[in-house]
Amino acid sequence: VSPQISFPSKSRLCSLRRHLLWPLIPQRGYRGDSPTDSGKDVLEIPLPPWQERPDEPVDTKRARLLYESRKRGMLENCILLSLFAKENLAHMSEEQLNRYDRLINEPSNDWDIYYWATEAKPTPTEFDTDVMAMLREFAKNRNREQRLRQPDLEYLFEPPR
Repeated sequence: VSPQISFPSKSRLCSLRRHLLWPLIPQRGYRGDSPTDSGKDVLEIPLPPWQERPDEPVDTKRARLLYESRKRGMLENCILLSLFAKENLAHMSEEQLNRYDRLINEPSNDWDIYYWATEAKPTPTEFDTDVMAMLREFAKNRNREQRLRQPDLEYLFEPPR
């Protein structure tokens, strides 16, 4: 007669594995604005100052601004600015392109741009231009368009409206 070997159940093995391995797995989580946070672990990375590019060809500037409007680092501005760029960059004068360039590249915090565009915070006078007014109007979405994602890039090959 062969000896009978008893194996733990699958759920018991998972429980044991979790119990034994949990202390070895580094824990991650959001700490937020904890009052006990010393802030000593925060690394401030200085951004290079924005510089106007007066010798940049207008077509190159439009292409760069289109790219920079799409790649913001926060989804809200990626959607807002890429749709705004699709609708407006082709019709902007060179001076307006320069003001748009400054608006999206000089502030170091993308949330500021979003709050100004949605009028959650007042726009500082140095950014309160005709281009900012156009962006604020665009952000109001008076036509109630569904703006859930960035536009596809196929529109680049269509003639401007």
